[in-house]
Amino acid sequence: MFIWEEAVKIVLEVNNLEAYYGESVILKNVCLNVQQGHIVCLLGRNGVGKSTFLKSVMGLVHTPCGSICLNNEEIIDKPTYFRARAGIGYVPQGRDIFPHMTVEENLQLGLEIKGGRGGIPQELYELFPVLKEMLTRKGGDLSGGQQQQLAIARALAVHPKLLLLDEPTEGIQPSIIKDIGRVILRLKKEGYTILIVEQYLEFILGIADDYYVMDKGAIIAQGLVSAMNKEDIQHKIAI
Repeated sequence: MFIWEEAVKIVLEVNNLEAYYGESVILKNVCLNVQQGHIVCLLGRNGVGKSTFLKSVMGLVHTPCGSICLNNEEIIDKPTYFRARAGIGYVPQGRDIFPHMTVEENLQLGLEIKGGRGGIPQELYELFPVLKEMLTRKGGDLSGGQQQQLAIARALAVHPKLLLLDEPTEGIQPSIIKDIGRVILRLKKEGYTILIVEQYLEFILGIADDYYVMDKGAIIAQGLVSAMNKEDIQHKIAI
């Protein structure tokens, strides 16, 4: 009697990707896969191309070579709005909330990707209770940690197929980092697929399934977080 394992579904498949800023090559033949329901982390020092990789997935930088497939559909030549509507949620480094708009207005903007239909999902307030208490407060009046929670909630408003998080712990106080970690683990239990760019290794050890390490625009190591040699990876990403 044969027991067939369920086929692994790859939500994001990137092969031989190159990215440029002007004439400068930033990414070199990058290959990276994100399996459905997994949390994948891209580690590396500052300036090695991690954020550029996420921008490449979103279509925000020049990517003349390679392949980016979302659920088996090639999107490398598609505009940013197409990728967002196809199901990629993106929280950039620095969060990019609208400081002169209220928390509620920022969340409503997250719905614009799907034409603004429907109300703000109530589960966002379960994930981030502080936002419900601050609906009428301007985004610029929030702390850095609260702004990060708002940015993640805004990206989740349309239930993305793939969530990209760029340095979610940067400049955040430890208590908020723990809250964000708990939210990410809850999202994983609910079936979300997440790709995180991060430098804080301890944060990743508690939440991620798979990791990649980038240096000088290329992937230099990858594997399962459960089998990671922590000291070796820490050396590779040390500033």
